[in-house]
Amino acid sequence: MVFWIFGYGSLVWNPGFEYDEKLIGYIKDYRRVFDLACIDHRGTPEKPARTCTLEESKGAVCWGAAYCVRGGPRKEKAAMEYLERRECEYDRTTLVDFFTDENSLHPALTGVIVFTSTPDKVNNKYYLGPAPLEEMARQIATASGPCGNNREYIFKMEKALHDISHEDDYIIELANEVRKVLGIAESVPKEKKLLSPSQIPLKSHISPVKLHPLPEAIAAVTADS
Repeated sequence: MVFWIFGYGSLVWNPGFEYDEKLIGYIKDYRRVFDLACIDHRGTPEKPARTCTLEESKGAVCWGAAYCVRGGPRKEKAAMEYLERRECEYDRTTLVDFFTDENSLHPALTGVIVFTSTPDKVNNKYYLGPAPLEEMARQIATASGPCGNNREYIFKMEKALHDISHEDDYIIELANEVRKVLGIAESVPKEKKLLSPSQIPLKSHISPVKLHPLPEAIAAVTADS
């Protein structure tokens, strides 16, 4: 058995678990937003950080990295348990199609796991919701926790997306607003025109793969989250 997981935040540059294969690509109809609270990694309950989650957005694409874990139920269970501890602010898992070639209508992988969150402040205690850019930037610039400060998180995300040649305009804009709060120079001039995903072809010769359902051990772990 095998499973794939899609990373769109810190998993892009720091997966932290043993995996067997990594692919750069994207999922459709989702976009990044900094609408989720983090109270145990880069923030505290008294002063939560803002972290990245996904928002459904028709026609959008979100680039990141997909990781494959294969080797039997024990290895897969260990990886999922690690991920669920790390991604504890995300209250649900979603299965998505994953693409590597932007011009293809057919996914390279189906049934890829992605951690997402319910956009509901009543039923999801970690959901902060949207806020003005300046307000989010001030929160990110000043929050910190056991794993470091919040600003480092967004700067690393900005760099990781640059490194895979698929910058996110939203992340750049928010990161530059954080720099403004901190009084440091912007990394990307606002007048610079960034390439969109449709201008940066990523060729792939991977045949579509239909994934099998998660092993019972993994499913049990997910159900308990």
